[in-house]
Amino acid sequence: MISHPEVFQGSASYPDPSPGPVLTIGNFDGVHRGHRILLDRVVARAREVGRPACVYTFDPAPRDVLRPGNPILRIQTLEDRLACLGRAGIDQVVVERFTLEVGAMKARDFAAEILGRRLGVSALVVGYDFRFGHKRQGTVDDLRQWLDVPVEQVGPYAPGGELISSSRIREAVKAGRVAEAATLLARPHVVSGRVVRGDARGRDLGYPTANVAARTPLVPADGIYVVRIDIGDGTLRPAVASIGVRPTFDDGLDRRVEVHLLDFDGDLYDREVHVHFLRFLRGEEAFDSVEALVSQMALDAAAARAVLEAE
Repeated sequence: MISHPEVFQGSASYPDPSPGPVLTIGNFDGVHRGHRILLDRVVARAREVGRPACVYTFDPAPRDVLRPGNPILRIQTLEDRLACLGRAGIDQVVVERFTLEVGAMKARDFAAEILGRRLGVSALVVGYDFRFGHKRQGTVDDLRQWLDVPVEQVGPYAPGGELISSSRIREAVKAGRVAEAATLLARPHVVSGRVVRGDARGRDLGYPTANVAARTPLVPADGIYVVRIDIGDGTLRPAVASIGVRPTFDDGLDRRVEVHLLDFDGDLYDREVHVHFLRFLRGEEAFDSVEALVSQMALDAAAARAVLEAE
């Protein structure tokens, strides 16, 4: 089951802030291991004082608005991010729509209007690199001066001397290093989307596939992967995923995410599914014949079974 915190669309919709929440602020894209250190502290502090544990975040992300010509492929959809925040113990999430006007808000005005008047925070827990307001001019020391509430700053999380960050995870996924990404996330990278009708070629070859129209912006590099798939019932089923343009058949223009479920026979059309990427098997290849492709698909299925059984 996917759990969700209580979500408020904008700080103006937050109810009478009494008692106010214990709040943290950030994008939390991926809700990775580094984020969890901060979120765990927010939840612990909230439980200590009997207040809601709350995340204040923006959608779209500030960079996507301020630098529209240089977008970042987000690790998660907002819905998947909310689910992860809920599983981390967060009670509430305020999703503020980021606009150029919001980005122009001075740091002191943000602290007074958003954090003080609208949310009435009872305590703040922020990350090691936290800045806020126009051009990120506001600092943690400013918060302590302007707000009469405890402000705690959590240090960086860098096991082995390497900082865990969303950008590091993005690079790993884009390169197909999904096992590395899973270590950084403390769970597999997930691509969510609806199963749509394809050309049924996989079924004709004896390997029926679910053609997933991905909603998740960040899709791994082209290749063949060991995955597990949740078809909407909370059960993770073993499967093999193929990402790419199917060069044995196609002209290289239509990039697809196709998943062959092992030991499953059923209709998945129009289902919302979640594909959990575990291991990269091989790169995408063009085969000289359909027979050679089918032979390789059998090897891929066998390799996936071996990986999943070893888990």
